[in-house]
Amino acid sequence: MTDRRLTPANGRVAAMNLAGKVKADAYVTGWRKMVNRAVADLQRSPDGARERQLLLGAEVTVFEDLNGWSFVQAANRYVGYVLSKHLTDPQDITHFVGTMATHAYTGDDFKSEPAMGLPFGARVSVIDERRDFLETSVGFVSKKHLRPVDRAFKDPINVAQLHFGVPYLWGGDSTRGIDCSGLISASLTACGIPCPGDSDLQCDVIGTDVQGELQRGDIVFWHGHVGMMVDPETMLHASATPMATVYEPVAKVMARVEAQGHGGPLARRRL
Repeated sequence: MTDRRLTPANGRVAAMNLAGKVKADAYVTGWRKMVNRAVADLQRSPDGARERQLLLGAEVTVFEDLNGWSFVQAANRYVGYVLSKHLTDPQDITHFVGTMATHAYTGDDFKSEPAMGLPFGARVSVIDERRDFLETSVGFVSKKHLRPVDRAFKDPINVAQLHFGVPYLWGGDSTRGIDCSGLISASLTACGIPCPGDSDLQCDVIGTDVQGELQRGDIVFWHGHVGMMVDPETMLHASATPMATVYEPVAKVMARVEAQGHGGPLARRRL
């Protein structure tokens, strides 16, 4: 059985490699595009529910452009619909935002007008270098806030902690709003570790089983929830209970999830 989230087929079109595997009116190779806004929703259907989110500079393969909506597959294999106006031709990406957030300014001066607010992980193409700023495809960004794409972070916990206090958003993937699995995906991806966007898929592919005491960096999965340990007793997670990314004793999280009828942890994984 195919997973709708990861299968680039909508009945009208499907990826060429799915010919003979799924039904479609046409099988296409698709074409490359790139997200041109800070955060774009990847939706289940045109005007439908948010599936996940894509950040500035994320590349997608477009299989159909119809009535203002593009049917796409993202680099993390997720499939859905993005407003066509939120896509542009791909560029050579050189840097990504390595701080919780930043601004792209209209000039190389922090007193100039901001052109766009950028979340952690947004990807840009650097055009020129000034004393304190890098000129990018979307404006001037502080050198202190950008990181070359070939210089990944080393510690997922350090990345996760950049998201402390970020408001909870179902299907969110940015420091403007994030959910539990989005936090894990953002943290691992920034460290060069491929990671799907939903906790059930993450549980299938992340790390190895942990026996005994939890430690820093371990990831705990429940049915419909996930969090990352910052020490043997404390978890950092994006939770709908406080509606934010918070630190909590893992024992408290376990008790609450069980009281909500979701049972105990499904898995404990170590990277």
